[in-house]
Amino acid sequence: MVLHERRTCGFFKMIPWIIIGIFGAAALALLFGLIVMVLWNWIMPEIFSLPEITYWQAWGIVLLAHILFKGPLGHHDNHHNSHHHEQNWNRDDWHRKFHERFNRPGNHGGSDQRDVYGDEDGPLS
Repeated sequence: MVLHERRTCGFFKMIPWIIIGIFGAAALALLFGLIVMVLWNWIMPEIFSLPEITYWQAWGIVLLAHILFKGPLGHHDNHHNSHHHEQNWNRDDWHRKFHERFNRPGNHGGSDQRDVYGDEDGPLS
């Protein structure tokens, strides 16, 4: 019974932080729209002769960019580290194969004609 009361009490202590986090995220999103509006209206009309935009148009650009670059719900890849290690393994494997190919006896860094023509002597044999 005591363990249940501790978990409940801990959850209720987190509620204010959850609310602060929600309002903080909303405030940052609204602030980001303001920043985009100010930068657009400062730079784009002078450089590209585009019209100035309103706050809500700027916020729409932020939302559109988020959808285009991250997807409608954002992109949270839980397997990012495993993908990164797989990518490093492929890079290491490629590096090893590269050195094996170009460090053969008689090969001085040029193309290997055996791979291109099927024999050592090249096309004039």
